[in-house]
Amino acid sequence: MIHKWIINELTPEQKACKETLLKETSFSPTICELLAKRGISDKKSAEAFFCPTKEQIHDPALYNDMDKAVERLDKAMRNNEKVLVYGDYDVDGTTAVALVYKFLTGINFTNIDFYIPDRYDEGYGVSYKGIDYAAEHGFSLMIVLDCGIKAVEKVKYAKEKNIDIIICDHHTPDEVLPDAVAVLDAKRTDSTYPYRELSGCGVGFKFMQAVAKSNNIPADHLEALLDLLAISIASDIVPITGENRALMTLGLKRLNTNPCIGVRAILKVCELDTRKDITTSDIVFKIGPRINASGRMSSGREAVELLISKNLDDAMARSGRINTYNQERKELDKTITEQAKEQIASNPDFKNLKSTVVYNKDWSKGVIGIVASRLSETYFRPTVVLTRSNGFVTGSARSVSGFDIYKAIDSCRDLLENFGGHIFAAGLTLKEENVEEFKRRFDLYVQENMGKEQYVPQIEADTEISLDEITPEFFNTLQKFAPFGPENLKPVFITNNVIDHGSKRVGKELDHLKVEVADPQTGACMNGIAFGMGKEFYEHLHSGKPVGVCYTVEENDFNGRKTLQLMVKDIKKQ
Repeated sequence: MIHKWIINELTPEQKACKETLLKETSFSPTICELLAKRGISDKKSAEAFFCPTKEQIHDPALYNDMDKAVERLDKAMRNNEKVLVYGDYDVDGTTAVALVYKFLTGINFTNIDFYIPDRYDEGYGVSYKGIDYAAEHGFSLMIVLDCGIKAVEKVKYAKEKNIDIIICDHHTPDEVLPDAVAVLDAKRTDSTYPYRELSGCGVGFKFMQAVAKSNNIPADHLEALLDLLAISIASDIVPITGENRALMTLGLKRLNTNPCIGVRAILKVCELDTRKDITTSDIVFKIGPRINASGRMSSGREAVELLISKNLDDAMARSGRINTYNQERKELDKTITEQAKEQIASNPDFKNLKSTVVYNKDWSKGVIGIVASRLSETYFRPTVVLTRSNGFVTGSARSVSGFDIYKAIDSCRDLLENFGGHIFAAGLTLKEENVEEFKRRFDLYVQENMGKEQYVPQIEADTEISLDEITPEFFNTLQKFAPFGPENLKPVFITNNVIDHGSKRVGKELDHLKVEVADPQTGACMNGIAFGMGKEFYEHLHSGKPVGVCYTVEENDFNGRKTLQLMVKDIKKQ
């Protein structure tokens, strides 16, 4: 598939930043442009960007209600009350629960347990069943992580049972906040916290940071938990900017040098245990899916038990089971994706629709989010995948570039029992009789609010460069832009009018291209790999006709010999 290539031009403010950087630093114009597009305005901010430190982590006291949260937990610890740590069943929720549980037990508070709701029986968020469990077992305080911001009725129900709740969330709230002891969420409209984009685990970390400060607990108690935080930040696809960037950098360092026993076991089954350069991508594609598989296929509680494990043999056994769940998950989501595509192909009205909404009451709730992602990538439309669970229809939604799917679902809120999420992903629950009207209204909103250009698959590139700019020094500076993630993606470049210099087809079916291209203007040559493009572009290249290439710059390590290469994302005939 040939994508539309987009290079966002520098704004006047970004142009001014680039000029300042050119004057104050020795960076190339391309590096200065990359920095300016990331909000870096001068030499000092560039140094802070390239060298994130713990000094860039904000004071947790700046959170609204943090004083109330710390005071209530301190009281519980003094009086030896029973505390229940409650969190979502995904990676962010389970790492958050593990982090808070490990910190509090690590400072010798033992009257504590944790609870992960069942995805199929209880669904997302604070559940009545979870509150009943707390009441039946004598818990007087619940710390709710990565959910709860819309749990107005659930918090009221808990208060009726004499259970206090502290909410640590990062999702968008409604106009009315739950009447909890404390609501820690930087997306509150009255928020005083300087950074809005922490993960759910990140909010839990800030809470424990404040507890540590209140109780004069050494910083190393928190630093030992940074590997869990890095896993949550990468897996929950939050922006790698500001405080997240600093926390992610410190967390990756911990992950690569001294991870906890549970994480060490996961690294083993991922075959990452001998690596000392684990990246954000390794978390997103290898570590996170295995932790997630526990909640998708069995119980998120198993993931927490692994992450808090103190025995390597026990952890290895648990990680083995989670690895098995991940294999089962892969087979299941592949099957359901094919069934969803068949449903779409058989729908005569699909070509007239601007969205994709599919429903099958027998699909597994645990993988519909993954299926929604695959469908949005295939059809490039806002997508909702629905199934039936506990008497209701429940769904996962995924968006395309630049379209706010949360607002689209919010426009149908009168049809829904519950919903939540953010711009690119959301979840919803509704009655079966409302499904068809939801499909109609959702598609109407998309038609009225999504621009024509958003239906075309796009690749956003940072800038156009010539091949002779790609030097070891240039690559070493690019590496300083890591860790990569949303709002700080790996730089993507375009080079136009290059010609073949010995490219060949490779792979079992000869469907990949081992690219070797040259810039006739400068004579510079570069090697690269273009997966899946052999059949489409080889003859054009071989004929000597020019092409444009869109790519990232990578390092290829072959038998200890390191060379730079292009990881080609797309090719255009020119």
